[in-house]
Amino acid sequence: MAKASATLAYPDRFYAAASYLGLDGSVPSSVKQLSSKFSNDTALLLHALHKQMYMFTSWQGLGTMPSIDAMRHFVKILEEGDPSWYPNPPNSAPEPAVDFQISSTKAEASVENGGSFGETMTTATEDGRLMETQDKDVVLENPNTISVYNQWTAPFTLGQPPKARYEHGAAVIQDKMYMYGGNHNGRYLGDLHVLDLKNWTWSRVETKVVTESQETSSPATLTHCAGHSLIPWDNKLLSIGGHAKDPSESILVKVFDLHTCIWSILKTDGKPPISRGGQSVTLVGKKLVIFGGQDVNKSLLNDLHLLDLDTMTWDEIDAVGSPPSPRSDHAAAVHAERYLLIFGGGSHTNCFSDLHVLDLQTMEWSRHAQQGDVPSPRAGHAGVTIGENWFIVGGGDNKSGACETVVLNMSTLAWSVLTSVQGGVPLASEGLSLVVSAYNGEDVIVAFGGYNGRYNNEVNVLKPSHKSSLKSKIMEASPVRDSVSAVNNATTRDIESEIGVSQESKVREIVVDNVNSGSKVEGKSERIITSLRSEKEELEASLSKEKIQTLQLKEELTETETRSAELYKELHSVRSQLAAEQSRCFKLEVEVAEVRQKLQTMETLEKELELLHRQRAVASEQAAVNMNGKRQSSGGVWGWLAGTPPPKT
Repeated sequence: MAKASATLAYPDRFYAAASYLGLDGSVPSSVKQLSSKFSNDTALLLHALHKQMYMFTSWQGLGTMPSIDAMRHFVKILEEGDPSWYPNPPNSAPEPAVDFQISSTKAEASVENGGSFGETMTTATEDGRLMETQDKDVVLENPNTISVYNQWTAPFTLGQPPKARYEHGAAVIQDKMYMYGGNHNGRYLGDLHVLDLKNWTWSRVETKVVTESQETSSPATLTHCAGHSLIPWDNKLLSIGGHAKDPSESILVKVFDLHTCIWSILKTDGKPPISRGGQSVTLVGKKLVIFGGQDVNKSLLNDLHLLDLDTMTWDEIDAVGSPPSPRSDHAAAVHAERYLLIFGGGSHTNCFSDLHVLDLQTMEWSRHAQQGDVPSPRAGHAGVTIGENWFIVGGGDNKSGACETVVLNMSTLAWSVLTSVQGGVPLASEGLSLVVSAYNGEDVIVAFGGYNGRYNNEVNVLKPSHKSSLKSKIMEASPVRDSVSAVNNATTRDIESEIGVSQESKVREIVVDNVNSGSKVEGKSERIITSLRSEKEELEASLSKEKIQTLQLKEELTETETRSAELYKELHSVRSQLAAEQSRCFKLEVEVAEVRQKLQTMETLEKELELLHRQRAVASEQAAVNMNGKRQSSGGVWGWLAGTPPPKT
């Protein structure tokens, strides 16, 4: 291990030594100038080691030396020749390079040394040299020598890399990749970093925030977030949505001006979507298409919204057809500026591998059969497009990461596997970012970060063999029909026109390319033309079958529509009868209520009548008693007159 007396870690110690000698570009330097401080042999060796650090030389013995070894030798020679070069040099003699070891894991080397060294392990050989062993999936390579197609490489980056994270946002503007926000150990981040894709140097951007109430900007901390989308727009960065500690009710669009380095909130009109994260945001012309995501209550969404960047107006789209099920952490892409493709994503319990297409002209959803090597279900993956090819990297199914880098031809909806990595490599992570940039005149795909059991801050680069020119050729041969045939339900007339234009365009290209060729090339061209004509005949035969099937389907559709109309009339009649019966039933209920009320009245009258009868009976009995009393009283008088005394009382 490096001695504790060393006050500056590598590679910063190497950078300081190079700056001291003027080899960092700040002061012009050469071997002759180095000779003024050191011997010719020492100056020449320092110059060669500095070059070897960036793999610019192929000198025997140095061309195979690892970069970290070259750094150690460079500083060692400087300290031996000029011990006072650093204010706090080591107290003891500098240790030989063989004693220095770096971590076998790339993450630790990146954090401690301030640079990315790829998935490498450094071991000491018997003769005292350091030997680097590369992971077979990711090759450590200098960015100036990225020459292998369809293979991920880990370039040597300079500067202090960002903190490891996932669910961040990344975008490219003018050969620079900007990386903002993310999640690390459950904490949201709000820092902004930039990676210069020409010299692969990291640097942090010091930002400011301005609010509506502030007339002048002042240093502040931007609201940290993760699961947002970062979109380049007019030399600005748009950050849309994302999860935050204190989320707003509606989705926010934040703008970062690259000239002033100021963050601000974009003022919009219309009704914005509710706050969410894990959504997809796709730039189509001058509009942003937002789909799905997860809101602050962890409810999954599948709504669709548009933001017009000219008018800054929100519009909610009520598309027809069957939309994708509610999901988040999916991938989206646009093809031919007309078709929005949604792939994968996850719910609370499942991950998806379905593919849905939205026609942005008719606003109709459709789901199509996928061809080729259909990817496994995944969420948290990232995707970029080059021409008509959609590259999907990373993601997982909550059990393991997706190791394959897959490509979808958006015209034919056919999948293929471009390359694969092992599960422990950061490319098989969830929440990584993916961007496309040009390097040495060719397209390259740059991946950063992610989480696969540990948080990553590594940069990996892939140079695909798929070219951007594929898109322009297809669009010239068949402007929109080519995509319509695969993505939308095209009419037979569209398919017929597409076949004719596409085949004639191919024939013209072959004939023009071979006008001045020899007899062998002409013969080859004729064979190709014959093959294309044969293919065209087969396609025409298939087209005839499709026409017959189309006619049959039209007849079935007509019958179905007729039957539907009859059923609708019958339903209308039944509804009318039901309405009449409901009215009659209501009247009967009213009559029944009236009768019940009359019955209650009659019962009351009967009780009163019975009471009157009883009272009458009592009165009659009383009258009879009174009459009997009078009669008895009369009999007593007559008896008295007859000489009979009245009864004693």
